[in-house]
Amino acid sequence: MSYLNLKDEDTLKVVVELNILLANYHVYYQKLRSNHWNILGENFFDLHAKFEDLYSDARIKIDEIAERILTLRYHPMSKLEEYLKVSSIEEGASTKSDSDMVEETLDDHKKLLKQMSKVIKSANEISDEGTVDLIGGYIRALEKSSWMLNAWSKETKDNLKEATVEMS
Repeated sequence: MSYLNLKDEDTLKVVVELNILLANYHVYYQKLRSNHWNILGENFFDLHAKFEDLYSDARIKIDEIAERILTLRYHPMSKLEEYLKVSSIEEGASTKSDSDMVEETLDDHKKLLKQMSKVIKSANEISDEGTVDLIGGYIRALEKSSWMLNAWSKETKDNLKEATVEMS
């Protein structure tokens, strides 16, 4: 694999972690579609659009993760049965409240971020800068989406922590 300056035996651990991330994203994607279809109530318009944004983004990431695995010269996992077996994200009920949908989505974000950290760690071990760069961007975007969903779930009277800077 001279065009990457990486050896197949070194990239295997990265590919395993990427396949788990791919599985997580597939389950996450389907849960977002379900939320998009099944949202009801006064927050319908906001959350219907937000879930569509999130699943559209997830669909792109699914393709990019699979293509990164192919770039590393392995076949990506591609069976639903395999995704459900290895994913840390579980299928959810199709009927739940809007706040439960947001809370579950935030929990799924934690799981995605945890798996992304595993991918980054294994990629750093072999100096796989392409994977590190790809996943680093995903982390930044998912953290921002998480912040926004978390803000949606707060009361307007809630406050963030304050940082103080002492001047000398």
